[in-house]
Amino acid sequence: MATYAIGDIQGCFASLTALLNRVAFDPARDRLWLVGDLVNRGPESLKTLRFVRDLGSAAVTVLGNHDLYLLMVACGSVRSRAKDDTLQAVLDAPDREELLVWLRTRPLMHVENGFAMVHAGLLPGWTVARARDLAREVEGALAGPYHSELLHHMWGSEPSAWRDDLRDHERMRVIVNAMTRMRFCTAEGVMDFKVKGEVARAPKGFMPWFDVPGRKSADTTVVVGHWSALGLKITPNLLALDSGCLWGRELTAVRLEDRTVFQVPCPGLTHGKVRPS
Repeated sequence: MATYAIGDIQGCFASLTALLNRVAFDPARDRLWLVGDLVNRGPESLKTLRFVRDLGSAAVTVLGNHDLYLLMVACGSVRSRAKDDTLQAVLDAPDREELLVWLRTRPLMHVENGFAMVHAGLLPGWTVARARDLAREVEGALAGPYHSELLHHMWGSEPSAWRDDLRDHERMRVIVNAMTRMRFCTAEGVMDFKVKGEVARAPKGFMPWFDVPGRKSADTTVVVGHWSALGLKITPNLLALDSGCLWGRELTAVRLEDRTVFQVPCPGLTHGKVRPS
């Protein structure tokens, strides 16, 4: 039995299939950990969603910002960006509602065997246990009968930092933004959402979330994606796996038991031009 953590797929189903063949993945024996962003911008979001859903307990996926964006578009809380999006096949699918229910009941964070998986990152003041509790608050709301209200209020970048006294939609928004959108923050945990790209582009006073001194989740290996410009980065307590498949680089898997890296080359976008994120 092996557990393979895989970076952002974003609808690049052919690359996912090639990578699973590369590692000889057997769903009866092995497990997949998927860091989120199953969908959007790549050509086959519908196939990807159906495939991962049908793997059942052989796959664990956490929610990424593009997955949440699909849910927001589907419920009418935001408008599709049209030229950048490749979600219409999902929205038009006969099993649309089953897929959307499955997606919104995925976890925001997964913790197991000394690893914590989340799409983007964890604020420096959060222990893994605290972050898992906060993720459960969002997961319960997304799985509940009033999920559309949460989705309608999820968009936005304020508040930019966590406070224990945050309530209602502001509380949920900070949790979601940290776990699905964050790249840079200050030592005090103030997040920046304007700057993307390489680490060298960090705004003054900001740094990659995983480089904050004294980060309280540093005792656990955090498995993330989201940051294609960062590329594959492996340290004792970080597996950053978005190696830019969507942009014609590689799709990456790391076998968690021994940290062996597997990669396949990706063809990249076949529709339009979108700035890497």
